Amino acid sequence: MNTQDYIQLEERYGAHNYHPLDVVISRAEGVWVYDVEGRRYLDCLSAYSAVNQGHVHPKILAALIEQASKVTLTSRAFRNDQLPLFYKELSELTGYEMSLPMNSGAEAVETALKLARKWAYRVKGVPRYQAEIIVAAGNFHGRTISAISLSTEPLYRNDFGPFTPGFVTVPYGDADAVARAITPNTAAVLLEPIQGEGGVIVPPQGYLRKVAEICRREHVLFMADEIQTGLGRTGKLFAAQHEDVRPDVTIVGKALSGGFYPISAVLADRPLLGLFTPGEHGSTFGGNPLAAAVGRAALRVLVEENLIQRAAELGGYFLERLSEIPSRHVKEVRGRGLLIGVELKPEAGGARRFCEALQERGILAKETHQHVIRLAPPLVIEKEIIDWALPKIQEVLQMP
Repeated sequence: MNTQDYIQLEERYGAHNYHPLDVVISRAEGVWVYDVEGRRYLDCLSAYSAVNQGHVHPKILAALIEQASKVTLTSRAFRNDQLPLFYKELSELTGYEMSLPMNSGAEAVETALKLARKWAYRVKGVPRYQAEIIVAAGNFHGRTISAISLSTEPLYRNDFGPFTPGFVTVPYGDADAVARAITPNTAAVLLEPIQGEGGVIVPPQGYLRKVAEICRREHVLFMADEIQTGLGRTGKLFAAQHEDVRPDVTIVGKALSGGFYPISAVLADRPLLGLFTPGEHGSTFGGNPLAAAVGRAALRVLVEENLIQRAAELGGYFLERLSEIPSRHVKEVRGRGLLIGVELKPEAGGARRFCEALQERGILAKETHQHVIRLAPPLVIEKEIIDWALPKIQEVLQMP
């Protein structure tokens, strides 16, 4: 079978809820992926930051195989010998006292929303079912009904209401707007430190710190969605650390497994996560031994291979070199670490055609919000590979 054969099967039998580039990947290693015809591409998306550690990392693969040969799933009805170690190692790395593991990022967001509401009723004293959570315009926290209830993107919302109540939206990057939106019923403020899906939107310096201070003063939880920005992507373990901010709740996923398995978690200290009691929240697969073993290996790779520092150094270099490319199409190049967005001017004709041109030159990137090319290669990328890619990117950005 060739590329077109696979595409035709997918179009015939699969729901059309994605618009992928027409490349059919059959294997991958490190920063490279290969299609069914054997063509090689530099992966500049990293599965939306899920493969920060690179594709099929041998140490994570070994952990997966070893655990899969023993036991993969017990459910949380019984204990297993991997989850306690995962808890311990995750706390030691992140500094949070406890964690609650789930599977997808959207599940972890839902967990955090439930946690904020319970805290509001049990600790803050908000009247039952009156809790409010402040979110930012342009956010992306997933595609469940509650997650799209937070969204301002019509595509995510139009045909899927009625929506979950209890959310208040303010402009992103405006800390004063957060302060004005707080009421006695406010339970939490939920933000992405950088809006990845929203177009790699980096807020003004000091924004996160000011929001954290407002939340502390007003007795409101500050929750950071670090599913895409966390675990090294921006050159810090968490993007909020660029402003020395420690949110009350941090949500992680994607790279928590190195791309091998759906793993997410909510991180907080004991006074918060200790509020959950048996039966109030859970998941059949959440915290299973296979996930825990894979997650432990993924965290070790981040630390042992110094990937966080690599993201800081190589991301700064990549961002600087991209900013030097002369192009009449480019409005702005922005980002932090190895999370970079190239925003195109409206008259450029949209980012899709540029991503397709990059594909022809052996680079896979994906448009977001129509006018932004997102460049986020695995953190194991080397400077020489960035130098290989830069002339190709320049050629594409200088297209007619």
